[in-house]
Amino acid sequence: MTSLPQAPQDEATGRVRRYVLTMVIRMVCFGLTIFVTPYGWYTWVFAIATAVLPYIAVVFANAVSPTTTPGAESPTQQLTAATTQGTTADEPSDETTITIHENRSEPNAAEAQAKPDDGQGDDERDAQKKDGDGEA
Repeated sequence: MTSLPQAPQDEATGRVRRYVLTMVIRMVCFGLTIFVTPYGWYTWVFAIATAVLPYIAVVFANAVSPTTTPGAESPTQQLTAATTQGTTADEPSDETTITIHENRSEPNAAEAQAKPDDGQGDDERDAQKKDGDGEA
């Protein structure tokens, strides 16, 4: 199910179908008014239906379905994982589960090895790259 409204072409097709169905019912009522004899109270019912159904058909054909805009969903909304008996959410339950823990307060060991600490700041290194000679 989607939150998008019905396509305009599909909505128009549905309205035309409702109009045609109502007008077919009107033609049947008109035929019953003329051809059913002996005339009685039901003749008046068919005659009234024949007179009123065009108005009802037009009102139904012009009625646009209400479009409701759904509320915005939070992008931070998360599903909670069900814990199985004997395991916790932090421990993987089988061998194919990979768990990654991040801690922003401690520097990554691989990052510390990749950056040489030569006593120069980042600004000095950038200046050396721009000069092209490699020495300050």
